[in-house]
Amino acid sequence: MALINSNGYAHVRLTVTDIETSKSFYDKVFGWPAAIDMSDKADDPAVRGSQENFYGGVIYQTPQGTLFGLRPVGGQGFDPDTTGLDHVSFAVESREALQEAAEALSSAGIEHGEINDMPDAGLAILSFQDPDGINLELTAPLG
Repeated sequence: MALINSNGYAHVRLTVTDIETSKSFYDKVFGWPAAIDMSDKADDPAVRGSQENFYGGVIYQTPQGTLFGLRPVGGQGFDPDTTGLDHVSFAVESREALQEAAEALSSAGIEHGEINDMPDAGLAILSFQDPDGINLELTAPLG
């Protein structure tokens, strides 16, 4: 028996080097509404150090009801080969939606990989990176 009875995660927040650049990127790619946006106050040390002020970041409401946030921290860029985050995967409806996403990313000048079918897992993926090099993935069911 599990120690904790959880039905999934409530939110994910990424740390980013430049909140405005990252916010612009995620706004363009996903277009989710901001549930909370303190990014205009990110330069205020009192805000940036305050959990109640979301550290000067932005929290998006995803269509499935979970939250996705960005927190400005400065410093070095992302490295998937160190302890912590490897990537974040976002669901899309179909492989056709992956193809449409690949075309939209290309049109926007955002580099991405090829769509990779993974039949043993029953899904297809499309990978790309955000401005900090954080690995993002779009995932669709096969068939």
